[in-house]
Amino acid sequence: MTDGNATTAETDLDGAGEDGDCPALFRSAPSSVEFKKLRKRLLRQARQAIEDYAMLPARADGYPPKWLVCLSGGKDSYTLLAVLMDLKWRGLLPVDLIACNLDQAQPGFPADVLPAFFEKNAIKHVIVREDTYSIVTDKIPAHKTYCSLCSRLRRGILYRIAREQGCEAIVLGHHREDILETFFMNLFHGGRLASMPPKLLNDDGDLFVLRPLSYCSENDIARFARAMAFPIIPCNLCGSQDGLQREEIKRMLQAWEQQAPGRLGVMARALAHTRPSHLLDRSLYDFNGLSPRADAVEAASSSSEEPCGASLAMLGSLFAAQ
Repeated sequence: MTDGNATTAETDLDGAGEDGDCPALFRSAPSSVEFKKLRKRLLRQARQAIEDYAMLPARADGYPPKWLVCLSGGKDSYTLLAVLMDLKWRGLLPVDLIACNLDQAQPGFPADVLPAFFEKNAIKHVIVREDTYSIVTDKIPAHKTYCSLCSRLRRGILYRIAREQGCEAIVLGHHREDILETFFMNLFHGGRLASMPPKLLNDDGDLFVLRPLSYCSENDIARFARAMAFPIIPCNLCGSQDGLQREEIKRMLQAWEQQAPGRLGVMARALAHTRPSHLLDRSLYDFNGLSPRADAVEAASSSSEEPCGASLAMLGSLFAAQ
């Protein structure tokens, strides 16, 4: 994983798309220099992730691909939609975007918020109501974590909606910290090195799962969402459970970042720079077949290279001092 600061994504975003009206979503956006820098940083990082992981393969029929952009009503998914719409408006994302909210019938869920948001901002969308809440609470004891079953049910429904809408991909708002948290969840509790990739092919092989915000920090996303005054809907289903393992990991990562600012960025980059020969996975590296090369052994044994003069002089001075 890079830091999102390279190659094509560095192309100047100034002026792109500005000959036409901006999306309704941005008409009340702050005009401060600080916000403009934040907005462009998120655009640059998302564009870099899209490029790095080839999220835009060319279609054989020449038509633009369709993406189902999944909105839960949280800061991450609102930011995801805004960034993708911004890139599209600037002519940098030739994709048809369809916003989608899956109403999971949670008690107290404000079902009117997202439809009103979509209508106000002229956003193409689909709303689907499926009572996964009753299934999750029936199958999982109250003291257990709902997230795993809830996620599986939600993902299956989103796949179905994407197929019905003719989409090639579902697009999720996971960011850098989500990816790191998942990595440490797997490391500490799953006994494996794995996380959430920016691009994934589903088990059926017909849909991509894309995460364009993979390079974006949660702090930037939170600042952007506050500045844009998105109508945030909290997840009361899982958020009401105390002691979740993921929350413990989140606190750990936040403490590390406070102690050494920039550490999370370094850790995220490490996920894209693995060395199988320096790990323990025999399925990724042929340790059994590892042996010295005959030519290298012969060359080393027959080498008559003279010792380094500087080294000899340094050793001489050390012994003289003694």
